[in-house]
Amino acid sequence: MQTLAVDIAFTFIDDAASLVTGLGRAILRLAMTPIDRIANACDIAGVLSERRATFRMWRANRARARQEGRRFSLIGHLSPFRRLSQLT
Repeated sequence: MQTLAVDIAFTFIDDAASLVTGLGRAILRLAMTPIDRIANACDIAGVLSERRATFRMWRANRARARQEGRRFSLIGHLSPFRRLSQLT
């Protein structure tokens, strides 16, 4: 009986966390839409579209490598400087 109560509590907590995450993403998308629109309007040289294409290619290569059994280093994911890796 106790495990059932614990399972229900954990399920509730997981559902609440998912709800908060989803609402946060929705609010962030609403807030970022005008900024993205302005950025796309100001992108004369096509830098943003090139960066998006590069990111899609990188993500596809990463998914393929994961399916093949290779793993990426966790050090790169835990590094505080990983956001700076896109700067050139």
